[in-house]
Amino acid sequence: MNTRLSGPERRQSILKEAQRLFADKGFHGVSIDEIARAVNVSPAILYRHFKSKQDLYDAVLQELSSQRESYVEAVVNSDANFEEVLIGMTEVFIRSIDENPNLLRIEMQSLLDGNPATSEFFENRWKSFADYINYSMNERLAYDIADREIKILSASLMFQGMVREALLQKYLQPQDRLIDVSLSELSRELVTLFLRAIGIHETQLTQKDSIDSEQTKTIPSAS
Repeated sequence: MNTRLSGPERRQSILKEAQRLFADKGFHGVSIDEIARAVNVSPAILYRHFKSKQDLYDAVLQELSSQRESYVEAVVNSDANFEEVLIGMTEVFIRSIDENPNLLRIEMQSLLDGNPATSEFFENRWKSFADYINYSMNERLAYDIADREIKILSASLMFQGMVREALLQKYLQPQDRLIDVSLSELSRELVTLFLRAIGIHETQLTQKDSIDSEQTKTIPSAS
């Protein structure tokens, strides 16, 4: 005999199963009937809580995007050192994926689906990194460097790409290719490689010295 759930409990059980199925198969690969079977309810009951599959998908993304990681501790414990703050933020982000790989799967699936609900979810997941890198690069780059804004944007995209690729290799491959690397080690190595690529050296990490134009040649141009 099934335990009778309250309205909020039933809604949450639907969201939980829908998250799992959307993460595995994407929006177009899952039907309302399949979600209803997974929750052990009729489609009619499911529609009492969500008026359509799109409405349910939107609710899943909204719930995930509302689970924003807190980077306060990473900043407080870093002495405002650009490298250490970024390492701390990266570790917090990777641990959130380690605890719930569906976050990464749904991010990938939603991008492929081109679903209208994707944009806010995707931006919320990476906004803290983009804002911090953009701010820090803006503080350190000389103002007379050619294509300055493009270089700053490219640096932010480069780091997001590095982190995302590492996560894909660790959590979406049949075998974890980074199983022998701790999350702390992975975070530190990614940041070290990133800083080396954009030409920021240790002597510049705790001060607002400008990066000269020779160093910024390693930052890829989006043009």
